[in-house]
Amino acid sequence: MAKVRKKKRTHVPADESAKKPGQGTRRPKSMVIRMGAGDVGSSVTQLARDFRAMMEPDTASRLKERKANKLKDYTAMTGPLGVTHLFLFSRSKTGNIHLRVALTPRGPTLTFRVDHYALCKDIARAQKHPHGGGKEYLNAPLLVMNNFTSQESEKDPIQKQLESLTTTIFQSIFPPISPQNTPLSSIRRILLLNREAQADGTYIISLRHYAITTRRTGVSKRVRRFDPSEQRLREKKSGALPNLGKLEDVADYLLDPAAGGYTSASETELDTDNEVEVLEATTQRVLSKKEQQRQQQSQTQNGDTTKQAAPPTASNVEKRAIKLVELGPRLRLRLVKVEEGICDGRVMWNEFVTKTASQEKALDQKWEKRRTEKEARKKEQKENVERKRAAKKNTKVNSGKGEDGEGEESEEEWDSEELEAFDPDDEDEEMDEGEDEAGIEA
Repeated sequence: MAKVRKKKRTHVPADESAKKPGQGTRRPKSMVIRMGAGDVGSSVTQLARDFRAMMEPDTASRLKERKANKLKDYTAMTGPLGVTHLFLFSRSKTGNIHLRVALTPRGPTLTFRVDHYALCKDIARAQKHPHGGGKEYLNAPLLVMNNFTSQESEKDPIQKQLESLTTTIFQSIFPPISPQNTPLSSIRRILLLNREAQADGTYIISLRHYAITTRRTGVSKRVRRFDPSEQRLREKKSGALPNLGKLEDVADYLLDPAAGGYTSASETELDTDNEVEVLEATTQRVLSKKEQQRQQQSQTQNGDTTKQAAPPTASNVEKRAIKLVELGPRLRLRLVKVEEGICDGRVMWNEFVTKTASQEKALDQKWEKRRTEKEARKKEQKENVERKRAAKKNTKVNSGKGEDGEGEESEEEWDSEELEAFDPDDEDEEMDEGEDEAGIEA
């Protein structure tokens, strides 16, 4: 049999390390979900869409929620799809909007209350020159976290653990970057998370989403309009070049006497804090094989066998100014609860409820009892499945049919009964009362 040829010239080789599970090389993936589908309202629906676009490209872009879908329907698909993070938007009966950030498959879950938010369309409407979406969403944004650790947390161990947990969860949302391997051109967006300092110890995070744009410095805006490279980057091709036919001198256009000189003066004042020096992008002609052979022969005849690249000169280096344009959405999040598991575990911290040592001990005993009952139920179900398989094998061994796979179906039935027997909404009564007073949806 002929050997199958592997296409290597036009096909990118597959990354074998990414196929092996548990190696820690997989890119984090997320799902942005509206709990209750259309019941949350049109504004929260659009907020979930904007948040989903911000999480591109490693997110479920075409996810469609239904009112009948429950949380276990989404968690059941996180394993096969490789989803590592869940972002759940919900609205409580009192009208409060909550964002729950859960790590799969075992948690923990951070519950934030959305105090204020602004949609992408609102931010674009307020800008004079809004930035249109393009190739920025082909790569993950650069995560910038500010003020997540404070000096006051050194005195309080609970606050220190809370800061460490929150920092670890947010750092795992996007794939890590390597300064040696990550190309600079792939960083086109920035996700800024800034923790606002509060005197009462409230954990508040402001979220901003920006696009990175660059432009040449050293020349005014009117001169840049004649640059061919700037013309190619313009979105609107009509009216790109100015009409100088009605002007007597080019100085009338550069100085703009109609503006009283304010335009030219403001354009010459440059902010050097946001300037960087980069090599000027130049176009090079691609040589064919014959031309490359001819060039190599000429080099060997001249005695120059080493091909050295010309060092960058001052003319090849240009200064470019970096500017951030906000894309949205804009969120102000307040951390209110931390719990184990995916929205159904033991509450480890709550902003509005404080328990005594005896209450915490009773709660630990309750969760330990629930865990032992669950393990005993699992063990009993496994024994029942094995007994059914052995009995079926003994009855059909003479007929030659063997096992027909019904054992797996019975096992699935046992697992579904286990899910029905376990009520994830069964939490401590005092915790529910405290959350109802604060308007938190359990």
